[in-house]
Amino acid sequence: MEEGSVKMFLRGRPVPMLIPDELAPTYSLDTRSELPSSRLRLDWVYGYRGRDCRANLYLLPTGEVVYFVASVAVLYSVEEQRQRHYLGHNDDIKCLAVHPDMVTIATGQVAGTTKEAKPLPPHVRVWDSVSLSTLHVLGLGVFDRAVCCVAFSKSNGGNLLCAVDESNDHVLSVWDWAKETKVVDSKVSGLAAHCPSLWVSSHDVLGHAVRSLTNGPHLPGGDEDKVCFGSNKAVLLATFHPTDPSLLITCGKSHIYFWSLEGGSLSKRQGLFEKHEKPKYVLCVTFLEGGDVVTGDSGGNIYIWGKGGNRITQEVLGAHDGGVFGLCALRDGTLVSGGGRDRRVVLWGSDYSKVQEVEVPEDFGPVRTIAEGRGDTLYVGTTRNSILLGSVHTGFSLLVQGHVEELWGLATHPSRAQFVTCGQDKLVHLWNSETHQPLWSRTIEDPARSAGFHPSGSVLAVGTVTGRWLLLDTDTHDLVAIHTDGNEQISVVSFSPDGAYLAVGSHDNLVYVYTVDQGGRKVSRLGKCSGHSSFITHLDWAQDSSCFVTNSGDYEILYWDAATCKQITSADTVRNVEWATATCVLGFGVFGIWPEGADGTDINAVARSHDGKLLASADDFGKVHLFGYPCCQPRALSHKENGHSSHVTNVAFLWDDSMALTTGGKDTSVLQWRVV
Repeated sequence: MEEGSVKMFLRGRPVPMLIPDELAPTYSLDTRSELPSSRLRLDWVYGYRGRDCRANLYLLPTGEVVYFVASVAVLYSVEEQRQRHYLGHNDDIKCLAVHPDMVTIATGQVAGTTKEAKPLPPHVRVWDSVSLSTLHVLGLGVFDRAVCCVAFSKSNGGNLLCAVDESNDHVLSVWDWAKETKVVDSKVSGLAAHCPSLWVSSHDVLGHAVRSLTNGPHLPGGDEDKVCFGSNKAVLLATFHPTDPSLLITCGKSHIYFWSLEGGSLSKRQGLFEKHEKPKYVLCVTFLEGGDVVTGDSGGNIYIWGKGGNRITQEVLGAHDGGVFGLCALRDGTLVSGGGRDRRVVLWGSDYSKVQEVEVPEDFGPVRTIAEGRGDTLYVGTTRNSILLGSVHTGFSLLVQGHVEELWGLATHPSRAQFVTCGQDKLVHLWNSETHQPLWSRTIEDPARSAGFHPSGSVLAVGTVTGRWLLLDTDTHDLVAIHTDGNEQISVVSFSPDGAYLAVGSHDNLVYVYTVDQGGRKVSRLGKCSGHSSFITHLDWAQDSSCFVTNSGDYEILYWDAATCKQITSADTVRNVEWATATCVLGFGVFGIWPEGADGTDINAVARSHDGKLLASADDFGKVHLFGYPCCQPRALSHKENGHSSHVTNVAFLWDDSMALTTGGKDTSVLQWRVV
């Protein structure tokens, strides 16, 4: 009471926080906080996971396309510009299959951990795409690491489901999903002759299983996994034959196998390439109306395997330059293929002659998967996490834009329904939150880390990981200026409320202050603020733009005079300052966001609504929390929302507080939440 402060301890380090004079006489640590009357409801999901997952894009009879990103399965009605979301998962979804009834859907997820470090086991969820209710949960405690593929049987009423996990033994299991019982499973650590077993990665997630096992990076250009597991021929795909419920097909590293499921066991025949050179990878499979099997491989060839046989009956050599990444048999009996390196979508006639082709624009990346739409339209998922809509005749336009790598930068426009995101992929997107499309996108030279709008909204500052930061014109997305401060990451760029200053917080422990003219277009360095003994993490300006407050990596709170760049050491000078924003994770108005026993890195970002009533936080466990503001009681109560699968890196409210935006780190997604 005598100091008028509250001390919070993080990792044993005291963090003193000043109580404003008007609250000090009545303040008590023992008062219970109340839940806010508002909640967040997921409104829109930006992004798609095509970089390392395949065959995860389907059109449902409702006219919705279904796909996933982070831990959300998205049902997107393009005509109505509406999304629905299945939120049953608690970590990354890695595979998806649609039942022959076109209503029931299965999705498989990776293993996760709760913030109490308890394991969240990988499993498959079978759910209803109309009601979004969970019907069955398969494999809790059975799968290891992740479920990397799922597929429903296509005949016999679709009552079987195969799934593969990423354990060392690569176990393939076949389930009677409605009874939640396993019919058969097989360890697939090696494909020895005496062991009729397999390691499968279903058509639903081609290529990801291998990378996850090796934790290897995504290979540029999308050429499939150049890794080898000793005798184990990595299998990239498993699917049931459409008319024979006892036949499964798997393919992958230099092989295709035709499996018979009989009497509770699996036996296999190898596909024979005979006079053809065996490809490094068989990458995709589809089925023609008569039951013939069609495969695409890393050599760019398409092979047709006669129904029920394991021999090639027809070939299209050199169909693509580079791998054939996607195949789709159309309703009229023709075939469409999608290329990796050449990014071409090709339509083949019933005699496998080329009818027409179109190239996907380079910005969207190689084709990852193709799904048939209505009429002659096609949906194309790409390795750069975009979904395109169009046809071979007309070309393709962007439907879903995604980021491709870890995402930290987020800022909302001061007076419009717009926000900007930027990330490690060097992409800066300015989004319209109402149309859910980027107004513009641009690539910059360095990976981006932070962003901030000038109060006029006409200029945007973007901080990168190299110490460089840029000013962009928000209407033309032209580069206005480029500056360098130090050679470390710029974790925060923030204009003062009156637009007269710009503060640039760096990982070199310094804040660089600039004076600003011409509506943000002209800046000149005023000085630098030196005093932190760790990197700058967050920064808030006073409402009158006279001073600002900073947080650092060692949980320090320091105050600075903007005009002189000197530290303000007198507590009474800053105790009653009205802050324009609340993005600092340490401070009297926000300390209730910290859970019991928190590590100081558990919370990545916090944001106060513009009306000053709500406070949203983004944590390391995939959760977005909504608190009342001020949040100055220990361990305050909050509403918790799921959707992200890795650390949530940033959060911000739109200018009118109608929506909140959050960015996912490794999950590369942007989630838009309606405040209700």
